[in-house]
Amino acid sequence: MAEITAKLVNDLRAKTGQGMMECKKMLTEVGGDIEKAIEAFRKKGVKASLAERAATEGRVFGAIAASGKSGAIVEINCNTDFTAKSEPIKAAGEKAARQLADNPKADASAAVAADLTNASQTTGENVRLGKTAALSASGKVGLYIYGISGKIGVLMAFTGNPNDELITDLGGHIAFSRPLALNRDGISADIVAKERDLAVAQARETGKPQNIAEKIAEGKMQAFYKERALLDQDFFNAQKFKGSISQMLKVQNCTLDNYVRVEVGQG
Repeated sequence: MAEITAKLVNDLRAKTGQGMMECKKMLTEVGGDIEKAIEAFRKKGVKASLAERAATEGRVFGAIAASGKSGAIVEINCNTDFTAKSEPIKAAGEKAARQLADNPKADASAAVAADLTNASQTTGENVRLGKTAALSASGKVGLYIYGISGKIGVLMAFTGNPNDELITDLGGHIAFSRPLALNRDGISADIVAKERDLAVAQARETGKPQNIAEKIAEGKMQAFYKERALLDQDFFNAQKFKGSISQMLKVQNCTLDNYVRVEVGQG
């Protein structure tokens, strides 16, 4: 028979919402098989597991290491916005983010497993760790969390020493402009090919020959890159800075090497 470990008991608690002793007893009865334990609970009248409830709400949390050269961002999911705004969710999210910021190879899930299980037990909701990401930089890592909703976060790795205003401006731009990639090379070749083929087809529909259609398509691709590649995009607040993100970074004598955007409920 499989050993009934604390992790196994906690996993069953998270999936069923049953008490610790009930979970341990059930696991003992079924030989440590968690799927059989879930099925046995259902036969006893537990109609649905917490994990089967759609965890579409949540919050994003972030942290920067004391060195300023590494940072992390995490998503905590649950079923209602009320729970998403609660202190247990905030504490678990900040704890997981700090773990990853200090050690990008850490298992953030293990660090907050008990906290999330307890939150599930208390609220009756499916509370779980969602997307996580960590970045390191030769210069500085910046963090932006959209304060109004708390549902969008951006982590940025810079060469150079950007000030707080630049970090906030760029983080806000990324949050709302949703670039596909940092630069043109980062956009999927399949997406680029599809856009180019579509542009050629549109030009051919107007009666243009193939060679002219391809030239027209190249012009449209430049517009596509300006819309979807971050460094090509114009800064979203032209009243504050009129120019591209690449130009804005150059003025500040910085380079953006990488970024991660996390939004609750988005892939």
